[in-house]
Amino acid sequence: MNLALEFRAVRKKYGRRMALDGLDLQVPAGSVFGLVGSNGAGKTTAMAVAAGLLRISGGEVKVLGAGFFHPAEAAGRLALLPQDSRLPPHGRVAELLEYYASLQGLAPAARKKCVAQILAWTNLEDRADSRVRTLSHGMARRLAIAQAFLGEPELILLDEPLSGLDPRESARIRSMITEKRGTRTIVISSHILSDIELMCDHVAFVEKGRLVRQTTVERATGRSDVIAYLLGAGSPPIERLKTELPECAIEWEQAGRVLKVRSSNHRLSAPQINETVCRALFESGAEVVEIRCGSSLERAYFEATAEAVTPRSSPPGAGARP
Repeated sequence: MNLALEFRAVRKKYGRRMALDGLDLQVPAGSVFGLVGSNGAGKTTAMAVAAGLLRISGGEVKVLGAGFFHPAEAAGRLALLPQDSRLPPHGRVAELLEYYASLQGLAPAARKKCVAQILAWTNLEDRADSRVRTLSHGMARRLAIAQAFLGEPELILLDEPLSGLDPRESARIRSMITEKRGTRTIVISSHILSDIELMCDHVAFVEKGRLVRQTTVERATGRSDVIAYLLGAGSPPIERLKTELPECAIEWEQAGRVLKVRSSNHRLSAPQINETVCRALFESGAEVVEIRCGSSLERAYFEATAEAVTPRSSPPGAGARP
């Protein structure tokens, strides 16, 4: 597998606190990779390490096939959007982008062309001469994200890119990011798991500076393994489904009115299973309210990290006063 970023047993210590405690990560080149974890899990520290802003206490880091990233030696190959970044309020939009393009190593002629393309991509063309302080929060966030895509960075790190945005702006930026899938490697840290689910094809769950699980979003959510049917009136023909789909596990949750069909060997595709199930449900008179493939990424995250975030019970007598 061609990797854009790799962490092997990476440790980063701040005084007595271990921010990264043997973190392992493998980010495939060309992927949109989600980094998920609670506050203090180590996501921002991991991004700072990847960008060459922090030295590690132990382990090994490989960025773009080489070792530790050195900005001066590899300018233009990596870009970063820090969490809660703020742009100079009196700076003008196009001038700021040209300045950041120069930091990415672009020549003067290439800068103007690149900036024009970025302004069009982010729908900020009409604000090119505006000062940052006059922009709405959504516009300013688009501008901050725009600077991370200047030039041809191979690896882009976005720390909480959708923070504080309204639904319309969030949808706009999600679309901007996903249309770059396959052309760049993009690592996104976010607390909004529904956004990670929509944007990313790979995901890693991190807690207490350690990797809990890394997989594809499809596998994490079980999109290709489980189809759930929410039923209204009527009941599913369980025995018929077991006969017609012997390779699938059939589960009926009466309380929630949910029928789950699990495929373990993938000999039948989701559309083939869905066709069989729907026919049986309709012919039995059951009312289908909703059909959903897999579960949410949020549920997968809670299940994977339940043990990691549960405080260990104290031994008998611990903390007791004599």
